[in-house]
Amino acid sequence: MRIAILEDQPDQAALLKSFLESAGHDCHAFTAGEALIKAVGRESFDMFMLDWEVPDLSGEEVLRWVRAHVATPVPVMFVTSRDAEADIISALSQGANDYMKKPVTRGELQARVEALRRRAYPQQDAGVLEVGTFRFDRTNNEVRSSGAPVDLTQKEFELAWFLFQNLGRLLSRDHIQEAVWGRHMVASASRSMDTHLSRLRIKLDLRLETGIVLTPVYNYGYRLELFSVR
Repeated sequence: MRIAILEDQPDQAALLKSFLESAGHDCHAFTAGEALIKAVGRESFDMFMLDWEVPDLSGEEVLRWVRAHVATPVPVMFVTSRDAEADIISALSQGANDYMKKPVTRGELQARVEALRRRAYPQQDAGVLEVGTFRFDRTNNEVRSSGAPVDLTQKEFELAWFLFQNLGRLLSRDHIQEAVWGRHMVASASRSMDTHLSRLRIKLDLRLETGIVLTPVYNYGYRLELFSVR
């Protein structure tokens, strides 16, 4: 998952990133609420991990903003030193999915994050994905359209798999690049992504007339959408 961490203490942010990245997640740390909100305006994330007491906006205020402005119900976890029952009730009642008291341990944090991932994105554990006329087989890296095989390269399959797993979600360019090409991508990866997306449109015939459209969103990213064909 691509996780945004709100934590103003550098040692705590580094610890959380270490725990999560060792479990295979991509993490982006922010020291202030306004900075995280600004980033969400141009980036997409799979999960938010919030401290409560940070500069400018509190974690609770960021939670309210996320629930009001992020269309997809992205999971939110609080990791904070505040453990009063009233605080926990307030966070959960406003849309938080989980709440952990500092200090956290690697094992429990990873287990709770994994539980949230399974609930929010159950399709990520599927070996077979069927959308419209398409059937994706992750085990064999094969895709069929109306029963006919579609010839995709390995990277094209990985890109298509990621997009179809996130059908309907607005995904930022960096999110797609990290998921398919990895966090430490070369500068040419952005151009490579555009080339691969163009090829997918052609090979999978992604257009309104066939019911599935890959739509670019200016200065942000892409959304794969399913439409009913009359």
